Amino acid sequence: MMNASGVDIMWKKMSYEEIQEDTTEAISLDSARKLSLMIQEPFFLEDTGLYIDDLGGFPGPYSSYVFKTIGNQGILKLLAGIPGRASFITVVTYFTGKEFLQFRGELKGNISNIPIGNEGFGYDPIFIPDGYTQTLGELGVTDKNRISHRSKAVGKFVEYLKSSVI
Repeated sequence: MMNASGVDIMWKKMSYEEIQEDTTEAISLDSARKLSLMIQEPFFLEDTGLYIDDLGGFPGPYSSYVFKTIGNQGILKLLAGIPGRASFITVVTYFTGKEFLQFRGELKGNISNIPIGNEGFGYDPIFIPDGYTQTLGELGVTDKNRISHRSKAVGKFVEYLKSSVI
């Protein structure tokens, strides 16, 4: 999406300690602050969480760990047939070299009763976006990228970049 918008990016893999916090925004911002001490030029990073209303927002900021430990079947067991209203939230944090800006994308939907589909990754086979009857795991990459939480956050970020170029 970024390259298609004329924004050139370079990937850097770096290690740092990630805090445990209640929101994706707080984790993303703290991570960017830590990395700003190591990277002397503008950069961005993103963090994503699955927030299930009927589980009090769980797994939320712990989504990656929860997926690795109990996976989709564990989430479905926790819900035990409760209709799980949920949201995927992605936060892009951009360090301009001077300040931190955040761009948030959200995709609302429901948790299915069973995993369906092999497209995507993570929780995609159990997440049905609002307005759809298929899980993200059933949708093709093109459709998923058009509606996803990540594409919404990145889209806002790209628009900011385009508008801030003199």
